[in-house]
Amino acid sequence: MKAAIYHQYGAPEVVSIKETSMPSPKSNEVLVKIYASSVNRTDSGFRSAEYFISRFWSGLFKPKYNTLGCEYAGDIIALGENVTRYKIGNRVFGYDDQKFGGHAAYKCVAADDTIAIIPSHLSYLQAAALTEGSHYGLGNIRAAHMQEGQHLLVYAATGAIGSAAVQLLKYYKAHVTGVCNTKNVPLLQSLLADEIIDYETQDFTKTNTKFDFVFDAVGKSSFTQCKPLMKPQGIYISTELGKNGSNIFLALLTPIFSSKKVLFSIPSFTEELIQLLKMLAEQKYFTPVIDRVYPLNEIVEAYRYVETGQKTGNVIIEIVTAQ
Repeated sequence: MKAAIYHQYGAPEVVSIKETSMPSPKSNEVLVKIYASSVNRTDSGFRSAEYFISRFWSGLFKPKYNTLGCEYAGDIIALGENVTRYKIGNRVFGYDDQKFGGHAAYKCVAADDTIAIIPSHLSYLQAAALTEGSHYGLGNIRAAHMQEGQHLLVYAATGAIGSAAVQLLKYYKAHVTGVCNTKNVPLLQSLLADEIIDYETQDFTKTNTKFDFVFDAVGKSSFTQCKPLMKPQGIYISTELGKNGSNIFLALLTPIFSSKKVLFSIPSFTEELIQLLKMLAEQKYFTPVIDRVYPLNEIVEAYRYVETGQKTGNVIIEIVTAQ
């Protein structure tokens, strides 16, 4: 089978398409024929190992698992002898940031792992983007203990994480202000943001609104910059460590010395979470935003584009064209 393989950490060019053996499911596993995956910040971060700490999970000197791709969508084509939960032919999507494997034609998955049936109205391409951005968005929303009617600001509100966060926040009945560029204002309107700040024509720090929660979905702001925007008990969360790892230190110090707090959350992906995302997608509260679709043999170009920081929503890898 074809797979995107890497044997060392580094730039996108360390990844190449190779032929490798097809896996066989164990007794508690299903074999998924993958139609689509995504290239996202999780994949890029583990591939580059820019943050050295990631190597404690992926391998200190070289990758333990040679095919990335934490999101995937496809068909179950074989069952382990003890699997009763699924049937051959089920359309499924899933998330795996432990062993990855989505950038390949086939993947074995434990039947009780974070895998679920694709909502009937979604394509494989859409289903492949259901989990990564929403996982980080929802994890941080939960960490902030957001309540109905609170005022939230989402910086970078049209990326994979930001566009998911806006939709999830609206589901939880928050008042959402989104920050994006001029090109993406119509998209943010379609996601039902209550207020929109175009950072190309406005300075988002000059808004008069005070927020219960400021969520930087791309890691380009700072607590110092956003603190004047926050209510007295306001919370700031960024998806990045911050300059010199400052967000980690602030998460330790601000609960002690400040009423305005920095939280640094590391969300975990659970079966409960994937079933929630499935339900939200089925009821059309959440639909992933897709920017570009690349074939598997152009995965290096996909990585390059993701790492420009200019993508809107998700970048999808089409492994096999669905019939």
